[in-house]
Amino acid sequence: MTTSTASIWLERGFQSAAASSVSTVSKLSVEKGKSITVPCRYDQRYRQYFKYWCRGDYWNSCSTLAHTNQPKISGTVLISDDNTQTIFSVTMLDLKPEDSGYYWCAVETTGQDLRSKCLYLCSGSPGLYVEQQLVTGVEGGSVTVHCYYSNIVAKRWLWCKMGIYYAPILGRYSGMLDGTYVTSHQTIDQNKRHILTVTLNRLKMRDTGWYWCSNGDLQMPVHVTVNQTLAAQFWMYCSL
Repeated sequence: MTTSTASIWLERGFQSAAASSVSTVSKLSVEKGKSITVPCRYDQRYRQYFKYWCRGDYWNSCSTLAHTNQPKISGTVLISDDNTQTIFSVTMLDLKPEDSGYYWCAVETTGQDLRSKCLYLCSGSPGLYVEQQLVTGVEGGSVTVHCYYSNIVAKRWLWCKMGIYYAPILGRYSGMLDGTYVTSHQTIDQNKRHILTVTLNRLKMRDTGWYWCSNGDLQMPVHVTVNQTLAAQFWMYCSL
């Protein structure tokens, strides 16, 4: 018995000057009935501007599904803006095959609105995925992310932090990436899935943010939240 799936493909769109101020991942896949959160990064000049998510084959004819000024336009699409990180996030819930189509991250401005590359939703099996998109650790501790690639032949693995391009991680790796000590290794399980296991060690509060793993042209975003230890929280409370 096969399970019907829906996949998200984020295709590279036309990159104009307006588009370059908003960026996101290039290509995603997700199983039918599941949810996906897409991070959209924007230039810090647009922190106080409204952000939105729209659907349509072409930019000029897309329909808004979520807007930071009207967050409840759709019950299955959620939007939130973290202007300290200059990233707004869109979560699509309970994906169905009929959700197939093109989507855009956008920033509303007084002139020409800014937009990202376009996102295309289509049917198919997820090629690259993680068990959890949201992971949490504590300061000084570590978090581990497992990225699964289901195609028979794996391509080049990458581990990236949004806004920063890391050197490709091939096989076993151990070293500093953006000030964080990262270790990684690749394995193949009994289902012939290629697995990249990445561990962020000695976590600092500044490590909170969006990352993604990538294999070939597929990417999967992962959000890491670093919390203070209970001792640090208690000390701050007592200092008030």
